Amino acid sequence: MSTYAVVNPATNETVREYPEISDADLKAAIGEADAAAHTWGTGSTVVERAELIRAVGRLHLERRQTLAEIIVREMGKPIEQALGEVDFAGAIYDFYAENAASLTADEPIKLLGGDGTALVRRSPYGALLGIMPWNYPYYQVARFAGPNHVIGNTILLKHAPQCPESAEAIQRIFDDAGFPTGAYRNIYAANEQIEWVIADPRVRGVSVTGSERAGAAVAEIAGRNLKKVVLELGGSDPFILLATDDIADAAQKAAEARLENAGQACNAAKRFIVMDGLYDEFLDKLKEQLSGATPGDPTAEDTAMGPLSSKTAADRLDDQVKRAVEAGAEILIGGKRDGNFYEPTILTGIKPGDTASQEEFFGPVAQVYKVSSEEEALELANNTQFGLGSYLMTNDAAQAERVADRIDAGMVYVNIVGADSPELPFGGFKRSGFGRELGRYGADEFVNKKLIRSA
Repeated sequence: MSTYAVVNPATNETVREYPEISDADLKAAIGEADAAAHTWGTGSTVVERAELIRAVGRLHLERRQTLAEIIVREMGKPIEQALGEVDFAGAIYDFYAENAASLTADEPIKLLGGDGTALVRRSPYGALLGIMPWNYPYYQVARFAGPNHVIGNTILLKHAPQCPESAEAIQRIFDDAGFPTGAYRNIYAANEQIEWVIADPRVRGVSVTGSERAGAAVAEIAGRNLKKVVLELGGSDPFILLATDDIADAAQKAAEARLENAGQACNAAKRFIVMDGLYDEFLDKLKEQLSGATPGDPTAEDTAMGPLSSKTAADRLDDQVKRAVEAGAEILIGGKRDGNFYEPTILTGIKPGDTASQEEFFGPVAQVYKVSSEEEALELANNTQFGLGSYLMTNDAAQAERVADRIDAGMVYVNIVGADSPELPFGGFKRSGFGRELGRYGADEFVNKKLIRSA
């Protein structure tokens, strides 16, 4: 049985299976990507590559309904959120098409002395391997493929085993947009095959979005083979509420930051750290917000939250909640499971250092903590192995600047949620990975910054 299959998490129905790629075909795919890197990658202009990426973005929008319906049945995302993801992917491709020239332009260097000139030229790396997750099947691919294609890199794309249909649809888009053979190639590869793909000298770099375990495994192989790697891994992002004039608004933002994609986002707010003077009222308002978010049919337009992505995901979250309760946590609301559907849940009473405080809960479970000072809030926020994103709520501008500077994370959002955008760098710190995606920084990961010094 192939590991690549569409299993509808709302019904547990196996819709379709896809065969894994053979070793021979995979080796041929690497050869095509390498050949394209030596022809299209260096033989085309940035204008030509930008137009192809623009076409990819346009085709996403033209096919948005079909694309959205695919991921509803693959991983249970509600249809309105799925449509929003497709639109965001289209915007990412458009951003890189619009800004391709400036992102790849030569960078002059002012010499301190002597005659002549010096500049840095951004040249392609070559063939890259992308290993992408199931939670945002189009968005994740866009933020890897968009910048690397305008640079001139070619891509081998291994998608998550539960997303083979969206992977197939993305391949069709690149083909229909006019990309040459080998420039973008979907591969239904097994993990064992990926080990020797990374080791192949024709593959110049690897980008992984996924679990800490997967990232560590890939980074180990890449390190042995001296390959550049970008890792975007897990998170247990704090939502720190220090001061507000509108607790209802803060609670609404908290709910939005926790429940998007049924809580299955690496940069979702997961640990809610609240000043003691605001704690009781915030908790009441958060209960109201989460209690109103009933899981439902992901194909319905008015559904705000669908099932978790799979039985495995639901089993894992259910086990985490049960272990947290056994260790002393209290379930304030929720905690019940129906198949792969899981109720929005609030846990209190988790002590700093408990296992639950150190794990990533990938689902609609909010941990709420009470603190008595700014310093205690920061200490708790930073007391985790993760450091992806964070959210800070305060009406004190000086406090916002002071606290944001001390949060150990790759991203801090102050008084705002849901503010991701193509021009903003995305990435983490500590065990949440390294490297950046999106914006200028995302376009600078897999380039050879070549110094050219002339007399």
